[in-house]
Amino acid sequence: MPREVRERQMMDAAVATFGQRGYRAASMDEIAELAGVSKPLVYLYLNSKEELFTACIRREADALLAAVRAGVVERGIAPDQQLWAGLTAFFAHTAEHPDAWSVLYRQARTHGERFADEVAGMREELVSFVTGLLREAARATPTSAEPADLGDRDVVGVAQALVGAAEALAGWANETPDVTAREAASTLMNFAWTGLGGLMDGERWSAGNSAVVRR
Repeated sequence: MPREVRERQMMDAAVATFGQRGYRAASMDEIAELAGVSKPLVYLYLNSKEELFTACIRREADALLAAVRAGVVERGIAPDQQLWAGLTAFFAHTAEHPDAWSVLYRQARTHGERFADEVAGMREELVSFVTGLLREAARATPTSAEPADLGDRDVVGVAQALVGAAEALAGWANETPDVTAREAASTLMNFAWTGLGGLMDGERWSAGNSAVVRR
């Protein structure tokens, strides 16, 4: 069997075991048994439990990022449709790979700085991608507001909030029966896009006035 095929089998088994059992409870014996190989072979290919877990994080992070990017392939469509496509791809991938999402969203963030840093890198790439979508949306949306009203800090801040909301919603959707990817994406679009639309039109909520004001 080619090395890449055997290694993929071991990685698949590791993701399933880490995702379902947790990093600390998972054992190399379990992973080897699920992969149908010997434990020494797992160590030969992937050196240690820590390195195996790191490899799982990197593989699943790359797969999630690729899925989201692939979801937004058609340029020239309306900004809300681009965001909708990206969110639907995100929720579809996390729903189809619940063990991988558990590794990224729960396990990696709670079992050491090294693992958390790996996930942070993935998250920053997601934020950067969403920031690009929002910048395109801001340029494409007719508005009477001054361009400075929607500056870089606004766009990046909204992107951070949107990615954070998507992460939390994916965790909820994976634990709630019969929630589809389209339903989760629709929930977030209904929550976020109306607010984004107002922001792009120059509307701001004012704490002093407890109302939306136009600048």
